[in-house]
Amino acid sequence: MAVQAGYKMQPLSAYLRQQPPSAAAAVAFPPINKPLARSNFFEFLDFALQFAPPTANEAEIRADLARIGVGAGKTFAFKNLPPELKQEIVAGMQEGQSKVADAVATAGTNINGWRVSALLGDAAFFDGNWLRRAAGAQAGIYGNSEVEATYPITRADADGQPLDGSKNKYTLTFGAGETPPVNAFWSVTMYDGKTQLLIQNPINRYLINSPMIPTLTKGADGSLTLYIQNKSPGADKEANWLPAPDGPIYLVMRLYWPKDTPPAILPVGQGTWRPPGIRRLPL
Repeated sequence: MAVQAGYKMQPLSAYLRQQPPSAAAAVAFPPINKPLARSNFFEFLDFALQFAPPTANEAEIRADLARIGVGAGKTFAFKNLPPELKQEIVAGMQEGQSKVADAVATAGTNINGWRVSALLGDAAFFDGNWLRRAAGAQAGIYGNSEVEATYPITRADADGQPLDGSKNKYTLTFGAGETPPVNAFWSVTMYDGKTQLLIQNPINRYLINSPMIPTLTKGADGSLTLYIQNKSPGADKEANWLPAPDGPIYLVMRLYWPKDTPPAILPVGQGTWRPPGIRRLPL
């Protein structure tokens, strides 16, 4: 926080002591919240597409959308459609969402319950694969390409059983010298399995990462065990506690600047380093 408080923001022209350029045109952003995102989806889509010029391989799909009035400067009047057409459109959207959810759940390679995949990149990376693009956005929008950061994700333990803090407690153990191989740093972040949001907890801890290692307790053999559970594992283990929700759990590893020489997670899903499985313990 002290470092953040020391930052100063100013226009580039002020820093260079030059005449500032003309201000960009003001953008009239529409109000949005979760209910509006559902009820006014097409209005928001029309608005957003004006800021996303189509790439060459998007021409056909943009043309299809334009035929029904969806696109920059257009208005798709969903509210004015006959009930039977509304029903078909909603059914199509639900089918699409189901495909995206399945793509997220089965992305990449299953390694000890973790999905290890490469879902994120630039337009050339997606190359018109809209399902992969949608899966990447749903699983972790604004993520990096795999050489910048790789993101093993799990909702299941090593036996394939769903993670649930109301039914079990768990451990995640890295053997001695087997923490994630990175050139920068790594983290394991806990999310609510229903909302994919961080979880309020009594110790205000939302992740355990490599900079915390000096404060963590290691085993006699040099291993590092994290305790993933809703209630404290006890004073002697609390340094390694990653508080979990009282319900479904969603975990993400973030491996920043992952190593590409063994042991490494790269190539994604084929590397010699494998994330350890999460072990289930009774409450």
